[in-house]
Amino acid sequence: MALRKKIKVRCDWPKTDLDILYHDTEWGRPVYDDQKLFEFLILEGAQAGLSWSTILKRREGYRALFDRFDPQKVARFTPARIEKILKDPRIIRNRLKVMSAVSNAKAFLAIQKKHGSFSNYLWGFVNHKPIINQRKTMKEIPATSPQADQLSKSLKKSGFNFVGPTICYALMQATGLVNDHLVHCFCHTEDC
Repeated sequence: MALRKKIKVRCDWPKTDLDILYHDTEWGRPVYDDQKLFEFLILEGAQAGLSWSTILKRREGYRALFDRFDPQKVARFTPARIEKILKDPRIIRNRLKVMSAVSNAKAFLAIQKKHGSFSNYLWGFVNHKPIINQRKTMKEIPATSPQADQLSKSLKKSGFNFVGPTICYALMQATGLVNDHLVHCFCHTEDC
């Protein structure tokens, strides 16, 4: 008797191999590391108006040009460094987005200092426990939430840019504050 290969059923959105790898290994898993959270914050801002696949394809370029997303280093980027980055095709060369990464690094460091860590601050918006949603279709997933709206307002008040409610909700999904894996997805359960 031939053994049947068990097929993983996942969310509907990952289409490319890169999307599938990201979905299966990162998206929706709780992140507590500040440097990783800074990476997602910058990448989600860069994604505004674009597809996440576009950003995933350039992720290594961002890591190289933004010093592996070390907020201390990014906060010290000079205008000359920014100009050099803007000429590099490995990232989205949008001046406002690149400049906001630098100003966001400064604001990020201020939040770390005030709250002990960015992680502690961020996870406070969900009472330090992931929100596990029970969505059956992609249409049920909202563009934002009350928590994302609050996070957006707080970040803007702290001097961040490219942190609207939709970007904040995407950040919360990516970093596991919100589990929006569809209920049929193998990643919806804790054993993913």
